[in-house]
Amino acid sequence: MHNSTRLSDILANGNRAQLSKAWDTTQAAEEFAPLPAGEYVAHIISGELFTARTNRTPGYKLCFRVVEGEHARRQFWLDVWLTPAAMPMAKRDLGKLGITALEQLDRPLPQGIRCKVKLALRKDDAGAEYNHVRSFEVVGIDKPEVDPFAPVDAPVPASPDGEAGPAMAAAQDDGGSLGDAPAGPDGLPETPKDGIPI
Repeated sequence: MHNSTRLSDILANGNRAQLSKAWDTTQAAEEFAPLPAGEYVAHIISGELFTARTNRTPGYKLCFRVVEGEHARRQFWLDVWLTPAAMPMAKRDLGKLGITALEQLDRPLPQGIRCKVKLALRKDDAGAEYNHVRSFEVVGIDKPEVDPFAPVDAPVPASPDGEAGPAMAAAQDDGGSLGDAPAGPDGLPETPKDGIPI
């Protein structure tokens, strides 16, 4: 006899009703088709070295994410080929991003690169449509979105010579403090005798 996992086995208490309601009231998502040809405003969200699956040609893949309009958050890609024959186009496209030496491809791109992109539709040998980046231009750098779940940097403790670290000095300069706990001789909050910080 086959013992398979049941839905009730993987749901926490009370989640079955919530999940059932979501199932009953949700429309199925449509399949993603390629984006319509046109001009888009998009951020470059990554650049990664890769090799083509068929002939192992080296390349650098740029991932764009649309930031405006009805297609916001959709993504598309540009493959920049790293071969002698493709080098003029590679240097043109990578130069727009400030990449002037191959060694720079090992480093991450700055976040928030905003571009105007001309996107076309093409068909492969099997007749399937796909997006093709005809051209792009960098129009600015946007401040990256703040991740609300990112960890908060801890204050820098005092240095061995007793001087306050930069975070401490900034808090003291602003007349503020790093919490309401009384400070010890090193400027950090005191730890009571039971070892639990106040």
